[in-house]
Amino acid sequence: MIQIVSRPAAPERRECGSCGMCCKLFHISAVDKPAGRWCRHWAAGPGCAIYADRPEQCREFFCLWMSDPTVADAWKPERSRIVLSIFPGNGFLYAQVDPSAPHAWRKPPYFDDLRRMAAGLQELNRRVIVFVGENATLVTPQGATPLGRMSPDENFVVEPAFGPDGPTFRVARGQSSGA
Repeated sequence: MIQIVSRPAAPERRECGSCGMCCKLFHISAVDKPAGRWCRHWAAGPGCAIYADRPEQCREFFCLWMSDPTVADAWKPERSRIVLSIFPGNGFLYAQVDPSAPHAWRKPPYFDDLRRMAAGLQELNRRVIVFVGENATLVTPQGATPLGRMSPDENFVVEPAFGPDGPTFRVARGQSSGA
């Protein structure tokens, strides 16, 4: 089971190798790279052509597969098509999904793992959010709740609720205070 904590990378255990999924999924303003497209500096085989001079955002990022030795090999981003990370502002687990494989997170073992992670985080008032492009989905132990398009200036509150089938969650969206 994945331990949901931020840690420095453990390069002696895992390295990116042939994976470069973060080079596709994330927006990197320093190199004018939009989210969801391969970085012009990345190529299969050699990897990052500007590795020694890569932007700070790239230097500081380590996905959970690299930084947490308890993360199963099935979660290696090039295999799963999902990059797991902890958002530093709120401790939420973000699962960024390759837009060319938008349903990857619903396949075994990923969806069941995400639900288990959500159960562990729920006690800490943290959440699991899946992003396919800008479309966000809240994953709970009970299932998934689509949140729709989420931009960086939006936030949301998750509150326990009671539905016709028993306990559930209600999601209220709003604008962040900019803090």
